[in-house]
Parts: sequence; structure tokens; C-alpha cells
Amino acid sequence: MEHISKAQIKLVRSLQHKKFRDELGLFVAEGDKCVEELRKGFELVHLIVEDGLISHSGVVPHLIASRSEIEQMSVLETPQGVIAVFKKHVQDLQKMPDLAQLEAQKDILTLVLDGVQNPGNLGTIIRTADWFGVKHVICSQDTADCYNPKVVQATMGALTRVEISYVNLPELLKSVSEMNRLFMQKSPVPIYGTLLDGKNMYEKGVIAANRMKGLIVMGNEGNGISEEVRKYITHPLRIPSYPDGAETSESLNVAIATAVVLAEFRRKI
Repeated sequence: MEHISKAQIKLVRSLQHKKFRDELGLFVAEGDKCVEELRKGFELVHLIVEDGLISHSGVVPHLIASRSEIEQMSVLETPQGVIAVFKKHVQDLQKMPDLAQLEAQKDILTLVLDGVQNPGNLGTIIRTADWFGVKHVICSQDTADCYNPKVVQATMGALTRVEISYVNLPELLKSVSEMNRLFMQKSPVPIYGTLLDGKNMYEKGVIAANRMKGLIVMGNEGNGISEEVRKYITHPLRIPSYPDGAETSESLNVAIATAVVLAEFRRKI
């Protein structure tokens, strides 16, 4: 084990910025539990542990650092003393979903994020998708980077099980719509979306139990689903307040809304 160098500290700090994560193909995670989960799906480059601490991740630390050095590298208010550098899955981010697979399979839900920009929200959404068995999250190109350190922390290792793609959403949804027209009598893929003027998702028939496959679109924190994407939604949904129509907060946080919607879809099954 070696003591971390100033150059290595500089490298870890640089990975807080997307530019360097993209250039170097690396990202950072913190904490034993998160690191251990990510090791199942990503190649570990460095494991840095605070001097005097014992990592329970099952890996002998490559580097040790003082508390002050850990604080310099950490993005957490209270650093946990364990920091890891992993290699990114660079190619996977550009992968377009297989439309034929979407059309053919049953019980396949795909989450679509239109401009979700808060890293904490994105990380929580990915973790929630993992909990509810959603294996693919498709993001617009202006959605937060899934390798942002704050996103990585909020996922708590779910990045190893949930595939993330960044695509041109209007182009993708246009392709799905065209496919639906071709296969309308066979098995169309519903495009759900959460809108303030959508149908109460708890009402009978709004989410059909025999059509559990589909895309579920969640929008930007402040502006919701963009007009470009909205026009392709075939099943507009609304999460009602309680009681429905009561004066309350303007809207739900997008991560909370995603959890509520996915829970209702899974309840239908």
C-alpha cells in the first residue's frame, strides 16, 4: 500500500467534472457499500482508504490517504473514508433500445427521462428503477450525467444492474410511434407520460393490467415533459393529490413521482 500522491488527488478531484470523466473514461464512488456493489459490474482502478480505517469491500486498498486528503477528494458533506475510481462503460451510453424487442416482449417497462437535471434526482430514479425491476433507463441528451459523483452516490450501486442510454428522445419516440402504426393489430408499445392534464392513474383502465410493457416518460424538474416529447405520448397519466383536486403543492419531486408511478404499475401486475 502506498500513500496517495498529489497527482493522484488531483486526478480524483478532476473526476468531479464531466469533461475529465469523458476524457479519461473514469468515475468516482464513495463508501464501502456503494464501492462493493459497483465492483460487480465495473473495473476497479484505485481503492483509496483513509489511514487507520479498514475497508470491508473485500479488496486490499491500493492507496491510503489522510483525513484531510479524503476531504479534499470527497463530494460528501461527511466523507466515509473510502473512495474508489472505476472505468466507465463508455459505449453503453450511446446504445439505442431494440424496438423489435420492445414490441415483442411482455412485462417490459422502460423508463424515459426528459431533461432530468438534478444529479440527486437522477441517482434516486436509477435506484428506484432497480428496486422495481426496470432494467433500462433512457435519458435525453440534456439529462444529468449518470457518472456524476452525486448521481453515483444516490444510485447506491444500481448502475451495475440498470442500463443507461442517452439518445435523441423525439427521434426515438417517433420511431416507436411509427412501429406502433405498423403493428397496431399485433402488440403496440404504449408511451405513458406524467402530465398535469393526464388521466388519474388510479382510475380503472388507465393502466391496463394486461398491457404492462411500455415506455414511461418523466419530465424535467421545473418544466415537465417538453413539447417535442409530449406529442408522442399515447397514455397521459396524472398522479392525483389527496383528495383529488385539493389545494396542495404545485407538483411532486420527479424522483418521488417516478417511485409512485412505478409502484402502481407493479401493483397492477
